[in-house]
Amino acid sequence: EVLDAEPDADDAALATSAVEDAALDGSTDWFGLSVVVTIDGRELPVAALLAALTAGDDHVMLDDGAWIDLARPGLDPLRRLVEEAARLVDPGTGEMRLSRWDLGTWQDLEASGAITAASARWRRSVAALGHLDEIAPPDVPTAIGARLRPYQTEGYQWLAALWTAGLGGILADDMGLGKTLQTLALIARARETGELAHPALVVAPTSVMAAWTGEARKFAPSLRVVVIDQTATKSGVPLARAVAGADVVVASYTLVRLDEASFTALEWSLLVLDEAQFVKNHTAKTYAVVRRLLARMRLVITGTPLENSLMDLWSLLSIAAPGLFPDPRRFQADIARPIESGDEPDRLALLHRRTRPLMLRRTKEQVAAELPPKQEFVVPVTLGRAHRRIYDRELAATRMRVLGLLDDSSRTHRIEILAALTRLRQLSLHPGLLDEADLAVGSEKIDSLAEQLHSLAQAGHRALVFSQFTGFLKLVRERLTAERIGWEYLDGRTRRREERVRAFKEGDATAFLISLKAGGFGLTLTEADYVFVLDPWWNPAAERQAIDRTHRIGQDKQVMVYRLVSADTIEEKVVELQQRKRELFDQVVGDEALSSGALTLDDIRGLLA
Repeated sequence: EVLDAEPDADDAALATSAVEDAALDGSTDWFGLSVVVTIDGRELPVAALLAALTAGDDHVMLDDGAWIDLARPGLDPLRRLVEEAARLVDPGTGEMRLSRWDLGTWQDLEASGAITAASARWRRSVAALGHLDEIAPPDVPTAIGARLRPYQTEGYQWLAALWTAGLGGILADDMGLGKTLQTLALIARARETGELAHPALVVAPTSVMAAWTGEARKFAPSLRVVVIDQTATKSGVPLARAVAGADVVVASYTLVRLDEASFTALEWSLLVLDEAQFVKNHTAKTYAVVRRLLARMRLVITGTPLENSLMDLWSLLSIAAPGLFPDPRRFQADIARPIESGDEPDRLALLHRRTRPLMLRRTKEQVAAELPPKQEFVVPVTLGRAHRRIYDRELAATRMRVLGLLDDSSRTHRIEILAALTRLRQLSLHPGLLDEADLAVGSEKIDSLAEQLHSLAQAGHRALVFSQFTGFLKLVRERLTAERIGWEYLDGRTRRREERVRAFKEGDATAFLISLKAGGFGLTLTEADYVFVLDPWWNPAAERQAIDRTHRIGQDKQVMVYRLVSADTIEEKVVELQQRKRELFDQVVGDEALSSGALTLDDIRGLLA
């Protein structure tokens, strides 16, 4: 028997139901799909139907021997989704399963009219993201002591919608647009509504951990933030006890990897992965550990969700929305390779459709109208343990030596005092500046700078990098060369200065490394739109002069200024001192400092406190 289809016949009835299916990690990440196709009163096994559609067959045979013509308009919804079918079938059980993050496929099924029953939670998830315009957006929490810009408010409200829906996402705003502030607003709201049942865990590179504590202290002082910088074994305090009562827990990627058992044993309300390019390699140990962390919501934060290939994006999606594209090999074959080769443009549209609800990306140019002409940030950088020991040892010796000299204001002792302060400033940058034997200790500030410049290079931005110490700039040059980040260099001994400036203007180097005396005047470098100040300068006016090499007439891009400050060092004291003293550069490191008495004894005591 052959059941042929009339040209306009539409007698294929599809019924799809979604039943919650607990995932292996205990969360409800998957929904089993039960698909029934009825033709002429006969139920057609969906596995046979999908196999026939996938193979491009014209007919399929039923269990009773009847053949069904597949040229039926009623089968068009499944025909359009047949490419997705292979992804939906669990290779172990043969059953169809749909990830709760895969809103795109769900909406396609819903639009086809094929859905007759659905999980209530799935309906809530889709409604929360699919009808944002119809839902009153939440107000910024009163605990946030900042006036969010419109795009930041929109970003916070998007995060709140994800939270309500029980979904994860990727916040991929351009560098400097306030991703940390938007996330803190989400955490503050969850606490305000009583939904923060467990602490939020922020995992970040060591070099930016202090930025989280600083931002929380500044914008959300009522949040209790706990920093974990030792494993439970080393500290002797179980992690559960250490974080008891905390709203936010901040830890490094390295520590979470080393103390995997402690972190994976606890439940977290929110998992935040900052500078998430650290887990872009899905074969690495750190990636495997963060995938096992239990959280109601996973939020990936990065300005560069894609650095080298689309597999970078897959890694981030697999953390924020596990199950959206569950198999990396299939993603590579079906999505990444066709898009990167340009052979199948429809694959890009498919990727956009699947990821659009779960990823928010705003560039600086898109929101420039909402930003002031120049934004400036102080970025705390935490010293590593070996670096900290060396610095603290020198600080203790300097205190003993210098504090005993403060009652004698002779020129000789003043020079000695200034030399001691300079040694501490150099140690804040890199211990190898004082002792080559300590070069291997490394510099967290160089690590942080390299991370930032990688992101800028990917996004097509360019930066000026300033330091007073040419020895430190030499170490920066070596690091950038090793990481294949293009650079130009200028200091007071550079010959043919104009050639170096022209090489930067006309070339494609990401960074222009400049010393204070060489670059504080006489340059116009509007090709750069980012500025990094690697060591705080005593004279804020000198900083402004350097920054204005790029922030001047002719600049048509938003200028972002980052001052990298080593936490709990003399550099922090200098920043505090800048707020009270406006001419400290000449007083301390300029020629006038040796004869000027403007740097008071109390000032020096404060620097060594």
